[in-house]
Amino acid sequence: MAVLVTGAAGFIGSHVSHVLLDRGEEVVGLDDLNDYYDPTLKEARLARLAPKRGFSFVKMDVADRSGMEALFARHRFDRVVHLAAQAGVRYSITNPHAYVHANIVGFQNILEGCRSVQEKHGGCRHLVYASSSSVYGGNAKLPFSVNDSVDHPLSLYAASKKANELFAHTYSHLFGVPTTGLRFFTVYGPWGRPDMALFLFTRNILEGKPIEVFNHGRHRRDFTYIDDIVEGVVRTLDRPAAANPAFDAMRPDPGTSSAPWRVYNIGNSRPVELLDYIAAIERATGRKAEMILKPLQPGDVPDTMADVEALERDTGYRPSTPVEQGVARFVEWYRGYYGV
Repeated sequence: MAVLVTGAAGFIGSHVSHVLLDRGEEVVGLDDLNDYYDPTLKEARLARLAPKRGFSFVKMDVADRSGMEALFARHRFDRVVHLAAQAGVRYSITNPHAYVHANIVGFQNILEGCRSVQEKHGGCRHLVYASSSSVYGGNAKLPFSVNDSVDHPLSLYAASKKANELFAHTYSHLFGVPTTGLRFFTVYGPWGRPDMALFLFTRNILEGKPIEVFNHGRHRRDFTYIDDIVEGVVRTLDRPAAANPAFDAMRPDPGTSSAPWRVYNIGNSRPVELLDYIAAIERATGRKAEMILKPLQPGDVPDTMADVEALERDTGYRPSTPVEQGVARFVEWYRGYYGV
């Protein structure tokens, strides 16, 4: 059966689709091609997927209830990689309704689709969906662990992702749908999003424009290269979530359950200070950045670092791309794509 990949025209979704297709899977890619950022970049990602054997595309909003019901009825997906979402921490402060629409209503439709396959056609083998490191919110203990509480989100984006994990647990418990949430840590690389720091910094540095550097460049991020992220997504997809037989309801583990439900961190586990990240871009571009230093923005956290021990143990995940190498690959792609 085909694998449904939502957000297939997006940064992570397009890369995941490539890997699945290259190993012989049939992939139905879904995306609404909205204008949160330049749709021509999304169309260019799709253009690379279109010639591949086994790929078909559906333009649809995941929040379209009747459309999603019809799609699941037609294809009976037994595996789903749900990556479609309204992204962005800062954008969620000024546009909260977009996050409820895409990240809550849309996710509900995905869960109902998986439930329908479970009840009518013998089972949905696995739903893997994008959560986010932002769920750790105000937590100060590093590294962030899936065994930690995540009850203090600092943005509506983070709250919507925590809600996804709770919704998924309910469906795993009530209907036996195996679900796994992946808490992504600052993904970067070729074909990346124009609203992300690497894209913005590279563009402005090459154009001789200043860059805005928040928290005076002193916060650290667990930058994770796209190939390492995709490896983790596919490894997880191949290993459906299972109930934890040792789960203790008197001392519940936030990362597992008595239901077939899991959450994992997926990161590099080697946080890099933003100023060092910018230095890597300077070396790759051969240009010096003019920096406008600003305070930490509302909704942002000072530092992130992923404890990926659970993902490594359960799937064999091993991030391997150093930031210097990953940034250089992005700059090479950017210059080729934009002809600069």
